[in-house]
Amino acid sequence: MKSSETSSKPLSKTALKPGKQIRLNKYLADSGLGSRRKVEQLILAGRITINGEVCVDLAMQVDSSHDLVEYEGETVKPDTKMLYIAFNKPRGYIVTQHDEHDRKTIYSLLPDLAQKCNYAGRLDKNSEGLLLITNDGDLINKLTHPKSKVEKVYKVDISPRLNGYQLEQLRRGVEIDGGKTYPAGVFVKKDADNKMTLKMVITEGKKRQIRLMIETVGAKVHNLKRLQFGPLKLGKLEPGMWRPLTVYEVRDLKRDNEKGKIKK
Repeated sequence: MKSSETSSKPLSKTALKPGKQIRLNKYLADSGLGSRRKVEQLILAGRITINGEVCVDLAMQVDSSHDLVEYEGETVKPDTKMLYIAFNKPRGYIVTQHDEHDRKTIYSLLPDLAQKCNYAGRLDKNSEGLLLITNDGDLINKLTHPKSKVEKVYKVDISPRLNGYQLEQLRRGVEIDGGKTYPAGVFVKKDADNKMTLKMVITEGKKRQIRLMIETVGAKVHNLKRLQFGPLKLGKLEPGMWRPLTVYEVRDLKRDNEKGKIKK
């Protein structure tokens, strides 16, 4: 799958300099093994060796100039250049690198250079829209950590229509699996024929959160599309297409999260 014609060159930089010590979980995340939290599970499970010895110490520091780090017997090294890609996930694709049930994954639509990259902000199989694909583990951790409260914007088609009380429930927070949701931005964009299109803005990333929120107040989601992740916008990117981020988009993503008013 090729990128759009309007793509710009990706921003690159040195990820790890020889002789520099780096925490093991960051080293593994930058090597494409997953998020910081995921690679910590690999460490604790004894699946990582350093210089031939199993390491289960989350505080371990490694030096790329002389330490040999392996995952299940294969050498892993951080990418030397950072890659940042905006991708419009189509419906019907799983957000994972490998699926044991042989379902279609987003990586079948991404270029070779992105095959070892991770993603920020999972979408379920029946959802679509914006994903950030990158090998920058620090950025993924920043954007997805609950304390960051990065705003994510969605277009949500539901039925039946909700009344004012139900909408206010969503805005104040509702009880779903995993606890009560934070206050959310909920704006009615269309309201006709017992159907509604909502714009929803949340700062969490609980599994199937929006679908569960809507179900809690008595309706059902028919289409769910992510339009924005922090300052990064989907724009006119077609489903299944990708493009490198501009230098300015990367800069904005790396800035401290600035909280502002949610616009209708």
